[in-house]
Amino acid sequence: MPAAHATFGLAPAIRAGGVLTNGVYQLHRDFMDFVVDGHPLLHQLSDLDAVSPLASDVPPAIFVTHVRRLLLEAAPPLPDNRYVIYGCPECEGLECGAVTAVIEQQGSDVVWRDFAWQTTETVDLDRDGYHGIGPYRFDAVQYRTELSRLLPPDAPDAPAGADPTEPLLRRRVLLIGNRVAVLAKLAAALRTINIGAEIAEDADRVPPDEIRTYGTVVFGRTIAEHQKEAVRAAFARAGVEPTYLDGLAPIIPVLVAQIEHALDPSPPEQRRLTRLVAADDEAGVEVTSTCRVQLYAYRQDRLHRTHAQVVFEGLLEAGRHRIPLDGKATRGQSYIVARTMGAVLVTPMAR
Repeated sequence: MPAAHATFGLAPAIRAGGVLTNGVYQLHRDFMDFVVDGHPLLHQLSDLDAVSPLASDVPPAIFVTHVRRLLLEAAPPLPDNRYVIYGCPECEGLECGAVTAVIEQQGSDVVWRDFAWQTTETVDLDRDGYHGIGPYRFDAVQYRTELSRLLPPDAPDAPAGADPTEPLLRRRVLLIGNRVAVLAKLAAALRTINIGAEIAEDADRVPPDEIRTYGTVVFGRTIAEHQKEAVRAAFARAGVEPTYLDGLAPIIPVLVAQIEHALDPSPPEQRRLTRLVAADDEAGVEVTSTCRVQLYAYRQDRLHRTHAQVVFEGLLEAGRHRIPLDGKATRGQSYIVARTMGAVLVTPMAR
């Protein structure tokens, strides 16, 4: 009896960037994740910070090479017919570690098998294999159809239709406000983590072609409602509908986290971190698969100095969790940021 087929798909995903409490900047990366039987494959790797080779900021020629490899039309990058499935989000060096698998044609099927964590040219499956993942057997026609949609329109075998990577391309942010010092710091932080950002008092003088490149608009706290409506009207005239955000607080890491969440193009049903609430020194967190979660608390004192603290870090199983928080870290008006490998949520602490 032939082995059952798994369905193969692709979905936009992010590696959420940010400004962490130790001052380290974490790069933002947009990529296409592999979806097997309706679930992101990356979610089966509970404690992995990685991206697929199909990332939007990879040079076009290299991106096409990655697609051709997965289509088995180009030589594998590693010995023993092994291909990189997920790699380091900060670089492409194998020494940082990568999830690899054997990909091969078997009759009318394409099979992914022998998943492993690999840091050198060869791999020890007994020691480094992911024994609970795969093998996956995909119908070759369905598999090739999905991957071929990533090829540029001028490729001879590219199918007609919309480009599924288009949601990855509009990650620029327009900052609307009058507090130039805060906005300048926010724009600098966003650019450092690989997100384009521009500052304007309104959108009236922004050309329509440029307006269409923005995926998110952030309103400063002093912007009046009629000014917001004028910005929305300018985007409507350009035929685009970005995500609009009202900045929670003049705290750069909190604003960056808000923007990261707004830029997440992944389908809501395929997200790993789905809920965050905080009240009375307790946080409520919901995750859809086992993953490592970090909770950060941010507040400003009376002198407008920012205080930040990691209030929780641990591996959580799928489901809802109640996590006590340090009352000293959350006194006054404070904000909680929750992070996983690929998602971020923000909420003010309710009293």
